[in-house]
Amino acid sequence: MKNILLIGGSTGIGFALAQQLCESHNVYIASRTEQALQNLDVTHIPFDATSQQLDTSLLPTQLDGFVYCPGSITLKPFKRIKPEDFELDLQINFLGLVKTLQTVLPFLLKSDQASAVFFSTVAVKVGMPFHTSVAAAKGAIEGFAKAMAAEYAPAIRINVIAPSLTDTPMAAKLLSNDAKREKMGERHPLKRVGTPEDIAKTAQFLLSDDSSWITGQVLGIDGGISTLNVH
Repeated sequence: MKNILLIGGSTGIGFALAQQLCESHNVYIASRTEQALQNLDVTHIPFDATSQQLDTSLLPTQLDGFVYCPGSITLKPFKRIKPEDFELDLQINFLGLVKTLQTVLPFLLKSDQASAVFFSTVAVKVGMPFHTSVAAAKGAIEGFAKAMAAEYAPAIRINVIAPSLTDTPMAAKLLSNDAKREKMGERHPLKRVGTPEDIAKTAQFLLSDDSSWITGQVLGIDGGISTLNVH
């Protein structure tokens, strides 16, 4: 039974992952809200990754897994994006990750081999209009993860999941009706958008011993959109 910390596990992919993990592992969730977690066997720690220092007093002395879930979808033409938009995306997606990981690093180093999972976006690999801000922030995560994986091997395995559009509350505006959902699904070779469970299952695998020879990788879980042209 592993001790696994999720930063942001109250909605979307993080919540789906918490559901998958909590029956067989000790799961700690640091997030702004707790209501959705009331029926799960998890320990909640109130935490806003953009503005607070993580309270580690409720954590065990050893962590075997770490997942950073907070993210954003800022889609605007570059000419309409302010520098503050870039700064906010970096704060939510990247700088919050760096700060939190530094806080829990001593806990991860006590594990025989810890696993950390971060989230990027398909838009880093595939240039997409209006994604300049979020792609820049997520691109920082990919570069950071590879450098960290090299620096901390073999003690900590570090991998990144790069999803395409996934049906989460964060993507609600893009999938607000059946027509939008169908149009977005048709862009993918597998003809649908992702589900939180699609992404969470990959994260669960990366946290498990079944992936013990995988580190420094960016896994495209994206319905084929980053590598296949079927149109």
